[in-house]
Amino acid sequence: MKSSQILLVSSLLIALGTTQACSQNGVEPAATGTVASAPAELRAGEQKFNANCSRCHGIGGVGTQQGPPFLHKVYEPNHHGDAAFHQAAAKGVKAHHWQFGDMPKIDAVSSDDVDQIVKYVRWLQKQAGIF
Repeated sequence: MKSSQILLVSSLLIALGTTQACSQNGVEPAATGTVASAPAELRAGEQKFNANCSRCHGIGGVGTQQGPPFLHKVYEPNHHGDAAFHQAAAKGVKAHHWQFGDMPKIDAVSSDDVDQIVKYVRWLQKQAGIF
């Protein structure tokens, strides 16, 4: 085999291995692409999300290497209701669906902030067809 063929095969095997390593319990995040502009009534929630949540959950809730995507069926309202977001912000969360580690509590957000953030996240989820 030529060195260029070996390099190509090696790159392909690494890419395939990385794809599997990035999955979380065999469940791939559903969301990719660009984020639509939020309606005016949700922009405060969007700004609070971007300031307090996007570092781990990504701009537009698509996830990062530090935290899971909110644009995934695991976070639909029937599985993780709005109260779960309030509890997560107030108390933190033990890792249970993903392998990102535990989420710390977020002292910087009030209950009213979380209400606005949840409305924004639910809008994102509707845009993505999660529910």
